[in-house]
Amino acid sequence: MCGEAMVVDCPDYLAGLDVNELGKMAVAGEQILECYRVLGQSDANVVAELLKGQGDFFEWDHYPKGDVYDSETCSQYYYHAHPPETRLGIYGVENGHFHTFVRPKGMPEGVKPAPVPDYVKLDGPNDELTHLVGISMDRQGCPIRLFTSNRWVTGETWYAADDVLKTLGGFNVDKASPPRMANIWITAMMRLFVPQIRWLIRERDRALAEWGAKNPAVNPYEDRNLEIASFVDISVEG
Repeated sequence: MCGEAMVVDCPDYLAGLDVNELGKMAVAGEQILECYRVLGQSDANVVAELLKGQGDFFEWDHYPKGDVYDSETCSQYYYHAHPPETRLGIYGVENGHFHTFVRPKGMPEGVKPAPVPDYVKLDGPNDELTHLVGISMDRQGCPIRLFTSNRWVTGETWYAADDVLKTLGGFNVDKASPPRMANIWITAMMRLFVPQIRWLIRERDRALAEWGAKNPAVNPYEDRNLEIASFVDISVEG
C-alpha cells in the first residue's frame, strides 16, 4: 500500500499515558465491542448500518448523504470508497473509509489555520474545518487502518499538528438520529486509538515538510503525488 504514502517505524503508543487516559481508552473499547454485539444481532456491521436506506452505492459519493454532523460539537464524518483501480495502490486492501473532521466552532480558543503560503481565509465562520484521521474498513465492516491525508484530498483548511491535536479531544458525535450505532462507534474509535492518531498527525506534518524539501518546485499541500501522509494498521481485538 505504500505507493506515495510516507511512514516511519511506529513508536510504543502506550508509553507515557496516565491511568485516566488508559481508562478512557478501555471504556471506548467496550463501547465498540457493544456496538458490534448489537449490530451482530441482525447480522449487520457499522458500514451496513450507515448505508441502510441510502440507495445504490456510488464510488466517491458521501454516505450518509449530506454527511453526519453534530451541531453541538461541530464534529463531522462521512464514508466513501474510491474506484478499485486507484484504491489498492494508495489505500491498500479496503472496502472504503471514513473521514473525520472538526469545524472551527468546535475548536479550542486560540486554534487558527496554519500560515501556509497559499492560505486564503474562507468567508463562513465555521467553514475552515480540519481533517483529523481516516479509518479504512474491510469487507466485513471492521476497521483495519488509520491514516492522515494531504490537504487537497478533502479540501480541508490546513492546521498545524499541535492545533489539530488540541482539537482532537473535541470530536464527539452524540446524535440519537440514525446512524446511531455508527455515531457511537466512530466517537469511541477516536478515543480508543488516540495515541496512534496523535502520532499520525505529527507524522503528517513531518511528511509534508520532507516532501516540500525534496520537491521545492511544487506546493506540497496540493501535490497529487502525495495523497496519504501517514498510516498505521490497527485491530480493535488486538
